[in-house]
Amino acid sequence: MDNPALQSRLAPAHSRLGRYNGVEAALDFGDPAQELCALQSGCGVFDLGWRAKVSVTGKDRARWLHNMVTNNVRDLALNRGVYNFVLSAQGRILGDMYIYNRGDFFLIDTDWAQAEPLLTAMKRFIIMDKVEMNVVSEITAIGLCGPKAGETMAAAGLKAHNSAPLEIREQQLDDFSLAVVSGPENKPGWYEIWIAKANPGPAAIHEKLIAAGAQRVGAEGLEAWRMLHGIPNYGQDIRERDLPQETGQMQALSFTKGCYIGQEIVERIRSRGHVHRTFVGFEFTGEPPTPAKFEADGRNVAEVTSVARVPSGSGQTAIGLGYVRREIAADGQVDLNGQKARIVELPFVI
Repeated sequence: MDNPALQSRLAPAHSRLGRYNGVEAALDFGDPAQELCALQSGCGVFDLGWRAKVSVTGKDRARWLHNMVTNNVRDLALNRGVYNFVLSAQGRILGDMYIYNRGDFFLIDTDWAQAEPLLTAMKRFIIMDKVEMNVVSEITAIGLCGPKAGETMAAAGLKAHNSAPLEIREQQLDDFSLAVVSGPENKPGWYEIWIAKANPGPAAIHEKLIAAGAQRVGAEGLEAWRMLHGIPNYGQDIRERDLPQETGQMQALSFTKGCYIGQEIVERIRSRGHVHRTFVGFEFTGEPPTPAKFEADGRNVAEVTSVARVPSGSGQTAIGLGYVRREIAADGQVDLNGQKARIVELPFVI
């Protein structure tokens, strides 16, 4: 599956294009550091063309989907969402997603790179159930983020005031029907606008937001923002070999919902009280290492999964995300083949 990103089509000539999360995207619009600054102190606008939407329909949809994922979707209120993992029978993470209750169907929101493997894995469990899963190809999404995102949307004629995390609000702007979706709690100031791909809707909304004060942001600025907030990316920081509690994303787990695939392993870890390694941030001196596993005394002690350089008071700081053994995390630093790294509790404060 591929989905050309909106900003790669609308991008000014000075933008730099490349691949991000499996699709073509604008990597930057001339100054990634300034674009990150807009996300941190103003309002950035960006394409979310790497996100895929999948509908789950049929009279058995609530029961079946509830039994497939790690969180409680059966009791979701209308137009509310929740974060989930899909696990193997061995408790390993096959993918992550947001699931929204849209009334007569559920809507799955995940990366395009995950959509096809997740559809294949989940459809194997549709046996006698009245359930259908289909990619929703007619919807695209525009993202906004920053402390001024709410007022920027208001200036453009959109309403997001007092919305709850992962709440969908249907709205009309000019002649366009759209949905404004507030981000989860670990993405402060994050909003999404879901709108039909048919022209001129997405382009018109995008230009309204820029006219209201939003700054174009490319994938490199978004990637730095993601890392600063300690948000793992599936396929990069979360892989099929990882266990849910290792990732630290406890908001994906319900311990009261009943049975689901992989639940036995999740419960066993909870009863044991901890996992052997934990998801953390790293702060490096000098050049950051290439993402890799690092050993000491013949055993894996740490793994760096993402690295970036971000602006800081001293110029730039090299940071990373990854995993360390719990006993090493308590020391506050780790030796990565001769390079010292400070272990940082997420999110970063720089």
